[in-house]
Amino acid sequence: MTHTLPYGTWPSPITAEQLAVGGNRLGSPQWVGEQLWWTEALAAECGRQTIVRTAEAVTAQTESPQTVTVLPAPFNARSRVHEYGGSSWTALELDDGAPLILFVHFDDQRIYAFREGEDPVPISPEGPEVPSAHGPSVRFAEPSAVRLADGGREVWWICEQHHDRTGDDGAPEIERFIASVPLDGSAAEDPTALRRVTASSRFLAHPRLSPGGTQLAWISWEHPQMPWDGTQLHIGQVRDGVVVEESVVDGDASTSVLNPEWRSDQELVYISDRSGWWNPWRLRIGAAPQQLLADEQEYAGPLWQLGASWLSLLDGDTALTIHGQATDALGVLDLEAGGVTPLDLPHTAISAAVPRGDGLVALLGTTPESFAAISTISVHPGEATVSSSRPRTIRSSRSDSPDPAVLPVPEPITVTGDDGQPVHAVLYRPRNADCTAPEGELPPFVAHVHGRPTAKAPVGLSLGIAYYTSRGIGVVDINYGGSTGFGRAYRDRLAGQWGVVDVQDTVTVMRHLVETGVADPQRLGIEGGSAGGWTTLACLTRTDTFHAGVSSFGVADAVALAQDTHDFESRYLDQLIGRYPEDAEIYRQRAPLNHVDSLNCPVLLLQGDEDPIVPPNQAEAFRDAMLAKGIPHAYLLFEGEQHGFRKAENIIASMEASLSFFGQIFGFEPPGIPRLELTGPTR
Repeated sequence: MTHTLPYGTWPSPITAEQLAVGGNRLGSPQWVGEQLWWTEALAAECGRQTIVRTAEAVTAQTESPQTVTVLPAPFNARSRVHEYGGSSWTALELDDGAPLILFVHFDDQRIYAFREGEDPVPISPEGPEVPSAHGPSVRFAEPSAVRLADGGREVWWICEQHHDRTGDDGAPEIERFIASVPLDGSAAEDPTALRRVTASSRFLAHPRLSPGGTQLAWISWEHPQMPWDGTQLHIGQVRDGVVVEESVVDGDASTSVLNPEWRSDQELVYISDRSGWWNPWRLRIGAAPQQLLADEQEYAGPLWQLGASWLSLLDGDTALTIHGQATDALGVLDLEAGGVTPLDLPHTAISAAVPRGDGLVALLGTTPESFAAISTISVHPGEATVSSSRPRTIRSSRSDSPDPAVLPVPEPITVTGDDGQPVHAVLYRPRNADCTAPEGELPPFVAHVHGRPTAKAPVGLSLGIAYYTSRGIGVVDINYGGSTGFGRAYRDRLAGQWGVVDVQDTVTVMRHLVETGVADPQRLGIEGGSAGGWTTLACLTRTDTFHAGVSSFGVADAVALAQDTHDFESRYLDQLIGRYPEDAEIYRQRAPLNHVDSLNCPVLLLQGDEDPIVPPNQAEAFRDAMLAKGIPHAYLLFEGEQHGFRKAENIIASMEASLSFFGQIFGFEPPGIPRLELTGPTR
């Protein structure tokens, strides 16, 4: 029976507790022989990242197999290179028995080695104490098992070293290089046993040794570039395990080159955005780079974490590609003809596709009705078929998927702004099969703003979105200018315009929803965290579009961010706003903190009391301004939380507070939700 109830009051089976406590985060699938291995961040162990494998060999028919936890507690396989880390482990198949497992332990950032059932032992040196490192001073990431020209087996890593001295720019000196860490453990006590394979660069990624072991390809970039701004593709001649000469073969400060893979000793395939889109290119040694495929889709994404890959070889003639715009697809690329054969898959967000060599592919992805999961498909070049017409699930991140009848259907939309520029978003209308709204009523809508300016809103099952839509509140995920997935020109729209373009684009989308009769013009909300909080607060203080907003640890003062952040992002704001302190006046003008006097709608502020990036005083300045103006508001300060909430009780409290807040401002009472106490008058 369908119940007629006002939007916002629909009973929903999706609870804040589900958002807070369920699921384990999956990552880094890797084939080790015929078994499938991956990492799993365990919610029940405070997010400790362990290594897991299937108990038996995986075939095309394997589904939901038994698994074995390989990495024992308390070890945590997580890297801090670039602070965001990424790939942190590998398993090396040797001739003398069980695989040798190598991983970076989060606490000390040393590399440990062990065989399953044994105790891990460190094989890399312990870095000296360097206060400016804010943690271990020597770190490793993105391991690559290599076979040298003489047949020797090694594992090469990206090594990050923080020094107790400053560089020419006055900042603490940090160098990064590709290093070989001896498997015999000799470097644990003697740091000189660690061999530098390449010279230092500010940042490096994607080390790939050629099949014959004589050439190394990798990318690098320098400040102030980020890897989506401009990188350089290097090829170096390898002699005795060291690069003895190198050359830059593609890329520059305004061309982003990613993901090199050797097709043979004489040919390299990779991704470049020289054409305006991240598309496949190839380089035959001694010849000029050649675009392999011209397509107005992105075949790569922002390199926030090391080890990310969008292109992987199936055989000598074909490769798997993750590509798309608002949503992701998986296809088979012909390395000669350049065409792509799409695979018929339900996934809308794909983060990894790893071929085994016999047609079986491990896939990590999400669909609109299922949580992130590792699954397998069969892909045969020339046929490009999917086994049994569906992926076979190996491991899901959680087992409590809601009934599809209460899940929204994602609708990618494109809206034209006042300047004629397209603006992209993903629309999620209210949906609950048990409920309908009274005739003539329009739903309230909340704009979600993603947290990294250079990112995009993932399309897939999101409990956070369904928490709203199943109760009758619409959500629209904004991919404002600067977001990835829509080409270089769209990404570059945010250059120097953070706090301007993102605000304009968000307003453009909400105006479109009103003009097309999708959203109630009197019940428009916005919410975001961190950088998304910046856009949220800027929209609230610089426009009159919204009637309520929620900022979670939102960046309100870009000056503080520019003065104290980690090396990887320390020049990010150069591209988003301008150089600091030369452009300090622009920083001051853009900061929402400096415009709270123009705020005229209620705001809920959610804040951690130990946040080093956005200290509580920024949120408290907003609170004080709202108090002075008599604006309804609430300020929740969570003890022991930093930049992002991790404690289950705080996640529950913040989700329920947000729902109650929007209900009070928009005129409905969500059933079963504790009422948030607001300061100031409400309707």
